[in-house]
Amino acid sequence: MRIKKSVSKNSVSYSVIENVRDINGKSTTKVIEALGNEQEIRERHPGVDPEAWARAYAKKLSEEKKLKSETIIIKHNPTKPIPKGEKRSFNVGYLFLKSIYHQLKLDKICKDISDRHNFTYDLNKILALLIYMRVIYPTSKKGTLERADDLLESHSVDTQHIYRALDILAEESDTIEKTVYKNSTAIVERKTELLYYDCTNFYFEIEEEEGLKQYGMSKENRPNPIVQMGLFMDGSGLPLAFVINRGSQNEQPTLKPLEKRILKDFHLSKFVVCTDAGLSSHENRLYNSMNKRAYVTTQSIKKLKKHLKEWALDPSGWEMVDSTQKVAAKKRKQTINLNDLDLKKDKHVYHKERWINENGLEQKLVVTFSPKHKRYQAGIREKQIDSALKKLDNPSRMEKKRTNSPDRFIQSTHVTEDGEIAGKSKYTINSALVDEEAKFDGFYGVCTNLESTPGEIVKINQRRWEIEETFRILKSEMRTRPVFLQKDERIKAHFLVCFLSLLTYRLIEKKMDESATCFEIIQTLREMRVLKATNEGYIPTYTRTDLTDKLHDVFGFRTDTEIVPIQKMKKTLKEVKKHK
Repeated sequence: MRIKKSVSKNSVSYSVIENVRDINGKSTTKVIEALGNEQEIRERHPGVDPEAWARAYAKKLSEEKKLKSETIIIKHNPTKPIPKGEKRSFNVGYLFLKSIYHQLKLDKICKDISDRHNFTYDLNKILALLIYMRVIYPTSKKGTLERADDLLESHSVDTQHIYRALDILAEESDTIEKTVYKNSTAIVERKTELLYYDCTNFYFEIEEEEGLKQYGMSKENRPNPIVQMGLFMDGSGLPLAFVINRGSQNEQPTLKPLEKRILKDFHLSKFVVCTDAGLSSHENRLYNSMNKRAYVTTQSIKKLKKHLKEWALDPSGWEMVDSTQKVAAKKRKQTINLNDLDLKKDKHVYHKERWINENGLEQKLVVTFSPKHKRYQAGIREKQIDSALKKLDNPSRMEKKRTNSPDRFIQSTHVTEDGEIAGKSKYTINSALVDEEAKFDGFYGVCTNLESTPGEIVKINQRRWEIEETFRILKSEMRTRPVFLQKDERIKAHFLVCFLSLLTYRLIEKKMDESATCFEIIQTLREMRVLKATNEGYIPTYTRTDLTDKLHDVFGFRTDTEIVPIQKMKKTLKEVKKHK
């Protein structure tokens, strides 16, 4: 602290001031205490030199500040307008994302990439901003720059540099993925003995096909060009690797190329690949029967050969699923006939299994039956039939007959009872189709080359919901679509950023022991804001909860004291950048 001497025509006054720097390094001063003019000082302290006393007093205040932490008192003038255009409210929830960003050593990865390329912009600053904003304020690249000043730290990035950085990120995508995977193993355990693979697609707000953007089977049934994403997730629920293909690409051939890259770049060799029926081609099953790999894949009961379908639907020969059974010690239990069950109340799951050999591929077929799921499927169908009945008298309301549309139950008759051509169509409910679908209610099939018990195989397959949830998070919370970029390389880079953002969020979720939902965690990060108290610090304006407490405890810093002094906030910003 030091004194400020203000000289006017009739007097000399003194005040104690202090130099301060904000978190972005901008220097300013603040008045600690006004001491009055020379006459006032002499009246309060007779026989002293006003200037010498003021300097001694300033030194005393400096020493006292070092010895104790003072309560901060902020003075506000109720008549003084706030500065025009000055940003006063900031998000600090991104600091938890920043901590993971540095634990993944993405800053070091960016430096290594920068050293290999000839560009002058700050790739680390751009990638960090894109990841933070994809979670906190997901929007377009233009929107990201417009909202960048909402984060506590300033982020001065040029628009042109963001798009140039996307080209570099696309080129280095494979290197970034494998390095991030390696670095993530120091943060949490990666259960790579079990891998899940699935595909989804993302649409563009355009009509013309070009490059990766092609018309295909849209998950949202939208009439727009799409791109396809194939994603591997490990047994921990963490994204492992991804690939972007044309929207018109068949899903089945996308698995092997990405799996080969995982074998080569990630140095993984022994694992089980779990997929849904749409990806379980004969070729993919053969590929994952080689070396130390295996597979678990869903199997449509309806598409089984006749003798296998009859076996699967036969009510005799069932056992209750027990995931704790050991293969070597398994004892044959008394079989159950499904006709003897109380299907309105029973909540157990039953199974039967057999080995089959088709086209040189030997695999185990496990079929499960759940009365609870049977009741659920029957209830859904009843509602769909009710919906279809309401349209019988007004066929113009019928939609295009999609697979799961209620309109699939509506059939039209174009002849009379005498076999003559009718003058107009007659619409009725197709009871044969209703009965045919009902036969499969509650049944579920899985094929595998594992020797595991049915309970263990069912447990592996049931976790496919996690990769489906992963796609939901990308599409809803992180708003990955629609995509507004045009160049294929930049489209790939966009999905790399989304992949890294997803991994960053998932790691926070893991460190929190999955104690909160995705919506709760992300919404909390978005709401964690502070108000800048000029030259003093930052006042939290969010609600402190058990979730915010756990975030602070897990990551080792706090932003929820009544005021966070500038020096303490600076220290926090340094702490979150450490490669812990």
